[in-house]
Amino acid sequence: MKIIQISPYFPPHVGGVEYHVKELADGLSRRGHCVSVASSCGRWTGELVSIPSIDLFYSPIPIKLPKFQADVFHSHTPSPLFAFMFRGESPHVVTYHNDVVIPEKVNGHSMPRPFAASLERINERMVRPVLDGAEIVIATTKSYASTSIVLKDYLHKLKIVPNAVNVSLYPQGRKKGNYVVYAGRMISYKGVETLIFAMSEVQKRANLELLLIGDGYDKSRLEELARRLHVRAKFTGRLERSMFIDTISRAEVLILPTQNRLEAFGIVLLEAMACETPVLAYNTPGVNEVALNGGMVYSSMEELCELILELHENELQRERLGVGGRKAVEDKYSWKRALDCMESIYQEVA
Repeated sequence: MKIIQISPYFPPHVGGVEYHVKELADGLSRRGHCVSVASSCGRWTGELVSIPSIDLFYSPIPIKLPKFQADVFHSHTPSPLFAFMFRGESPHVVTYHNDVVIPEKVNGHSMPRPFAASLERINERMVRPVLDGAEIVIATTKSYASTSIVLKDYLHKLKIVPNAVNVSLYPQGRKKGNYVVYAGRMISYKGVETLIFAMSEVQKRANLELLLIGDGYDKSRLEELARRLHVRAKFTGRLERSMFIDTISRAEVLILPTQNRLEAFGIVLLEAMACETPVLAYNTPGVNEVALNGGMVYSSMEELCELILELHENELQRERLGVGGRKAVEDKYSWKRALDCMESIYQEVA
């Protein structure tokens, strides 16, 4: 089957959608499909068609669109302009990864709310015709889809295909170190500031270090906040892949503090769970559905503090959550299962 994966960005550009599209393209290619990727950037061992684009607010604007022939066109949003340009192709499958909710700061700059709201309306006006014309719309969790202001209108043609990881890459049974970890971009909407405030309270009662993996526009500001609050925190920057896996595999717990709907799933939760590392995540739709397979959710900074301390003091509970998380990844979030689901959808529309 000839399949075009259409994604605004592609690795080495960093992001959960980029990772998902690459793994999907790799997996489909290994299964014998003829796969091409259309993106504004990236590198790939297969056929990647680089489309000249103007990058604007994480939404590359295609300047010139080549003509493709395919059995299935599969677009990925947000950043809807690529999917919008391909909306006339058929059959068209669209994975709607998350709502567009403009954060208070973008690239380190404050974003006036009226301007942000207008960008959100423009995005919705562009994405709805794409979803109207698609044969099938895909979401990664049912709870996120049912609470999305956009997706709730497309439940009649919605399929759920969760994100996935290659579980064989992640070790089991690692001895845990005396630290909790955050892994992700250092930008305001990710909620890292709240985590640092929580750890300032936790460290008054427990000898636990905070490790923060990743880079971003707010990294220096967050480092200064940790110093001001006297939080024992280590900012590692981006880590090479094997070091990243080793670090999360030895953490007592991985924490995903994002409260914004831009975080719809949290692939890093799967990565920690695959390592038998328990997870804590803010109680938002989609993310909570994933986290509860191998950890717990919270709704306030005070609750986060108590859960960190509870897990620190209860090794048996950590082990139980870790084993449960690994099993959930093997059973529900493997790439084999995701690829089986995707092939079924392609066959249905083609």
